[in-house]
Amino acid sequence: MRFGALGTSSFGWRRVLPAMSDCPQTELVAVGGRSPERTQRFADRFGCAAASTEALLERDDIDAVYISLPPSLHGEWAARALHAGKHVLVEKPIATTADEARAVVALAESRDLVLRENFMFLHHPQHDAVAAMIAEGRLGGLRSFRGAFCFPPLPAQDIRYVPGLGGGALLDAGVYPLRAAVLLLGPGLRVAGATTRVRRSDGLDLSGQALLVSPSGVLASVEFGFEHTYGSCYSLWGAGAKVTVDRAFTPPAGYQPELVLEEQDHVEKFTLPAADQLSRSLAGFAAAVAAGGAAADPGEARWRQDAIATMELVDAVRAQAVPVTVEG
Repeated sequence: MRFGALGTSSFGWRRVLPAMSDCPQTELVAVGGRSPERTQRFADRFGCAAASTEALLERDDIDAVYISLPPSLHGEWAARALHAGKHVLVEKPIATTADEARAVVALAESRDLVLRENFMFLHHPQHDAVAAMIAEGRLGGLRSFRGAFCFPPLPAQDIRYVPGLGGGALLDAGVYPLRAAVLLLGPGLRVAGATTRVRRSDGLDLSGQALLVSPSGVLASVEFGFEHTYGSCYSLWGAGAKVTVDRAFTPPAGYQPELVLEEQDHVEKFTLPAADQLSRSLAGFAAAVAAGGAAADPGEARWRQDAIATMELVDAVRAQAVPVTVEG
């Protein structure tokens, strides 16, 4: 599948575009960016063409567009790419509001084009192993979920500190445990309450937490932020056992996950094979396109609906959060 990369982000430079170049199912044809000099540097490194953002969408040798622009531009440029007849793989979050997410999803469906967020952790098989434990009744009736994704402060010039570009910890880190809750607890989650630590100068959220509840009464709590030591984990607690997943969202390709299952008088550890979740994300997207588009695979509807559900939770957290003002 022939990709055009829209945006010249450091994440694309370090992680996604090298993986795209190495993946047997994908070919990087062109890079489009606002700065001609930076765009050419990307093109030289990855051996592809350089283009403006607008010209990239006009190329007829591109099947799909990978978008790594600031979050505030994700929905707009995903829509532009879909209007141009391109399949879209967009960095998370898919948009900055649920309304914007619904609009771009509806556009993809109307044109029978594949639209996915590059939530790489969803492609790691450790979460399939957890889902299997739940389905097999190993945990008993589920009672609670707890997830967290936090990491240390970013460089001062990082765009995640710019409110107008879709910055803030909720859109950058909070979407991970929220999406994990949607994945494992299913649709219909509601926000029962939330708090955020916000920067006094401009109201940017630096960290926060939220309480959720599922339609079946499972309670959930999520924590997020970029003013912590690193943490990336979740746990599910049932009537019969508890399972914990460490390195849940950003495991390195060579890392062997260890699931810890705790029962009343027994602890069991399951070491799983290593998996490259980024390569699996790219290969899965390419396979969905090769299968004939969104309509050919009913599973694609789940990707789109879960993206909307996550943004609905983001909107609700924003609306209900009790702010605590801090310097920064």
